[in-house]
Amino acid sequence: MEKTFDVAALGEGMLEFNQVRPGQPEFLQGYGGDTSNAVIAAARAGARCAYLSRVGDDAFGRSLLELWSDEGIDTRAIERDTGHPTGIYFVTHGALGHAFSYLRSGSAASCMTPQWLQDGAAKDIVAASRVLHVSGISLAISSSACDTVFAAMELARAAGTLVSFDANLRLKLWPLARARACIAQAVSMSDIFLPSLDDALGLCALDAPDQVADWGHALGAKAVVLKLGSAGALVSDGNRRERIAGHAVKLVDATGAGDCFSGNLLARMAQGSSVFEAGRYANAAAALAVQAYGAVAPLPRPDAVRALL
Repeated sequence: MEKTFDVAALGEGMLEFNQVRPGQPEFLQGYGGDTSNAVIAAARAGARCAYLSRVGDDAFGRSLLELWSDEGIDTRAIERDTGHPTGIYFVTHGALGHAFSYLRSGSAASCMTPQWLQDGAAKDIVAASRVLHVSGISLAISSSACDTVFAAMELARAAGTLVSFDANLRLKLWPLARARACIAQAVSMSDIFLPSLDDALGLCALDAPDQVADWGHALGAKAVVLKLGSAGALVSDGNRRERIAGHAVKLVDATGAGDCFSGNLLARMAQGSSVFEAGRYANAAAALAVQAYGAVAPLPRPDAVRALL
């Protein structure tokens, strides 16, 4: 099938309330959800994008649909659910960084099923995309969502669509033993594995970047791109490795920075860059994204990324 999309992502978009002054009950309303953040980042980087999800038939779901449409993202594979709400999360800030609190149990996206994937536009969009991006959070939000992610990965592999997987380990959402098993299976089905160092520490008790890359390759990933936060990234294609230094910037809010990295990396790869070239670009984009509050609002445009590079 002709590849009419560069990046398709599957997961949950959410309403975000981000604390703008630590310790004070003042929250800035925005948007989030890891794969939603990533696909918006990819669209802003110039990629042709689609999102696959479900939202509540409520004001929050409608505002998310409007957001995706405004970003130029195809929304044909997003279903409105009259019986379940759109998910919400809160971000608070303290001495140890940012922390998340979720109101997503029983959300519309958590009720996605493999049958929903097969019956709607999602199946054809996966086949028509160069890359499918999924995450550990979507595996964690419900058993049916977990099954749906694996079904989407299988569809992608059958259609010659590359599979990108971001571990995004969130132990508030599921037990560690289940997370380790499901994430290992997802990595084995992935062409591009995008863990963070914190993810790796929880999943395999490793904190040496080269060892983490070895672990990802041993599980079956063809490329491993390890996100190191302010220290940059390590990119490995299985044959060579490159350590990419971080950029010195003022950290305001790291919410969504890893998703920004992932979306920009996939956009550049879909447009013909090597994983190493894409990693350098994504590293700069993520450095720009941490300089303001929220997951979506600070996602940069190409002119700003090129200026930093």
